[in-house]
Amino acid sequence: STNRATVQLVRSYGLPAYSVFSIKGLLYALTSKYWIFNSYTSDIMFCLSGNAVCINLWHGVPLKRIEFNIKRGALSDRYVRKTLRERYYHPEAFRRPDVVLSSTPFQSAAFASAFRIAEDRCINMGYPRNHILICSEEERRAFIEKFEPEQTRLIIDNIKQKYQKVFVYMPTWRDSQRDIFTQSIDLSRLNDSLASKDYFLILKPHSNTLVNSRLLDGLSNIALLDSTVDIYAILPYTDVLITDYSSILYDYVLMRGKDIILYLYDYEDYVRERDFTYPFDENVVGKRVYTFEELLACINSDTYGIDEAQRKLIVDRFWGDTPSTDACADIVEYVKSL
Repeated sequence: STNRATVQLVRSYGLPAYSVFSIKGLLYALTSKYWIFNSYTSDIMFCLSGNAVCINLWHGVPLKRIEFNIKRGALSDRYVRKTLRERYYHPEAFRRPDVVLSSTPFQSAAFASAFRIAEDRCINMGYPRNHILICSEEERRAFIEKFEPEQTRLIIDNIKQKYQKVFVYMPTWRDSQRDIFTQSIDLSRLNDSLASKDYFLILKPHSNTLVNSRLLDGLSNIALLDSTVDIYAILPYTDVLITDYSSILYDYVLMRGKDIILYLYDYEDYVRERDFTYPFDENVVGKRVYTFEELLACINSDTYGIDEAQRKLIVDRFWGDTPSTDACADIVEYVKSL
C-alpha cells in the first residue's frame, strides 16, 4: 500500500503487508503477476504495473457515468478531450484493466464501455465489501470483534441499545464539492424531530465532500461519522438509508427489512452536471422527497417503507444471484484459474 497507516493496521492483524516505498514493497510490486485494486493502478504504484495482470474491483454500481462513459462535467478534460495535461498527471486513468469486477451482464455492458475493454473481461461476481451486509449475525459479530476498531464496536453497541430507529445519510459527491449540509438540511430542526421520536441519524458524507463539523455542536441525535470508520460494519445495525444518486443504494437493498429515502433536493441541477448510466427513475428504489420540509415530514410520519417487489427487481437486475456466494473466495479462485 502507499498508505503506511494501512500497512500497520494490516500487520496488527498478523497479516503480511508492505509499504510500496519499502524494498520488499517495491520488489513485490515489480514481480507480482496479479495486481488487485479498488480504482486505479495508482492505488499501488502506476509506474510499476508493467506486465502485471490488473484486476479492478472498482467501488460501486455505476449509476452515474464513470470513466470513458463520462460526457460532461469536471472530468470531461480527462475522459472526453483526453488532454495532454490529463494524460501526464493521471496516466493511471488511461491504463486499461485486464479484468473488471462486475456483478451481472446488465452491469458488464456499462463497465466494458467505461473501461474500453471487452465484456467478457467483466467477471460477474459479488462485491467483497457486501459480505458483511448479508452474512449471519454470528459471522458478522465475529468479524467485527476481530477486525474492527473499538470505536466501531462502541458505535454499534450505542445505537443498538439507545434508539428506536437509526438513520444513516450517505449523499454522493458533488463535482462542486459544496458543503451539502449547509445547503440542504436544517440540522437543528432535524435533530429536534429525531429526538422527539427517539431516533438517531449518522452522517456519512463522501470522503471528498467538505464538511464543517462545528455545525453539529450541541446536537444530541445526530453524529458525523469519522472518515476513518468503516461504515459497512455499521450499516446492518441501521434501519433507514437516506441517500440520493449514490451507489450505496444498491448495496443497502441487499439487506431485507431496511427502508430507503431518496433525498433529491438538487435533482435538476445535478442532472445538468452529471449523466446517468441507466435511466434514473427505472433503476432506483425508495421514497422520493425533494425538499427539506418533505424529508422532515417523511421521517415524522414514518412513510418511507419500500416496496418489496421493487426491491427484489433492483436486486435481481444489479446483483443476480451473486450475493448468495462468498465473493472473496470466488475472486481468489478466479485469479488462480488465470
